[in-house]
Amino acid sequence: MTGVWWRRAVRTVVGRRTQLRWVHLVLGGALLMPYYLLTTVVFAMLAHGADPFTSLRWQLGTFASALPLAAPTALLPLVRPLEATAARSLCGLPESAELAAGPAGSWDARARTALWYALHLAIGGLVSGVFLSLLPASALLVALPFTDDSYADGLGWPDAFGSTPTALAPLAGVALLATLMGIAAAAGALLARCAPALLGPAPAERLAAAERRAARLASRNRLARELHDSVGHALSAVTLQASAARKVLDSDPDFAREALAAIEETTREAVGELDSVLGLLREEEAAPATAPSPTLMDLDGLLARTRAAGVAVELTAPGTLDRLPPVVSREAYRIVQEGLSNALRHAGRVPVRLRIAEDPKKVEITMENPVDGTARARTAGGGRGLRGITERVTLLRGTCAWDTVDGVWRLTVRLPVEASR
Repeated sequence: MTGVWWRRAVRTVVGRRTQLRWVHLVLGGALLMPYYLLTTVVFAMLAHGADPFTSLRWQLGTFASALPLAAPTALLPLVRPLEATAARSLCGLPESAELAAGPAGSWDARARTALWYALHLAIGGLVSGVFLSLLPASALLVALPFTDDSYADGLGWPDAFGSTPTALAPLAGVALLATLMGIAAAAGALLARCAPALLGPAPAERLAAAERRAARLASRNRLARELHDSVGHALSAVTLQASAARKVLDSDPDFAREALAAIEETTREAVGELDSVLGLLREEEAAPATAPSPTLMDLDGLLARTRAAGVAVELTAPGTLDRLPPVVSREAYRIVQEGLSNALRHAGRVPVRLRIAEDPKKVEITMENPVDGTARARTAGGGRGLRGITERVTLLRGTCAWDTVDGVWRLTVRLPVEASR
């Protein structure tokens, strides 16, 4: 256990992560130097008797005065990605740490970047100064017993040891070197802890990123619904039409030709709708115009293709459906299309009753078809259609419900009209 603890301690002090953090600290000290030298020149010109080069008091005062001069530099938007890149590469941050990748766009983000920049330069400058001062001293202490100690007379080191043998000077030098390494490790760990808080995305940026992710997800879901409804319905209808044509190809050639013509028309419509959906994926601004999405005004063609598949559809609707808002009419068409697809897939060639009623406040769609256990058991999968209907209804703040009562499957959808105008 002691050996494991010792190796862990040594790795913490001299490991690769600590070495990278030391480089990051030295980088901070190097970035501080222009501001420090400028402040030194200003003090030498303005303050009588100023001695920033040899007086520790003036050096500390110059150091403290250089930091406020350096902090405003970080208000430039591009400073944040540069500092974030350096911190991500050299600070040994955990994988869960999130740093902003783009320029600082708000004053809150710029202020936090300025605070980080000042902290980086301050700690880096202090550590660099300590290393420049004490690292040579550590080497001299280690060499003291083995060389002429005349070089140490001016430093007072022989007198400092007094009656203690100077042979202990190497131990003092090693202890000083270990202290320096511990200081570097602690300073690097402090910066690594502060980096996510000061260089991470601001709350507004996190919210904007979440909104962009939500928008991308909503767009993907919309494309999935459109493909499922348009292509899925076409494939279901074509499957039934081809099956019917195959069964009566010899006994009723006329019906077979009608079924083949219906397949041709269905696939042509499906290709047009597929082109409309794929047009949403084109990123070019000058993309060619695609076919408009169908609405309830195109309901007759949808019902004709469904009837050609051998499904009797009884429609009850107002004389005209052109008074509905376009978005409601488009979503209602897709809902009816998916309802018919469900009937084709899960019930087969059974009669379907479709009722559409509208008033100034809402449009109500009701679809009914008989079902039996055997027909539904033969169909594998499912569930995506009803999920797509639910998503469409939710987007329009409507309601939907479905159930099987006395062997009749019923789907009821209500879409508000006023909120969509």
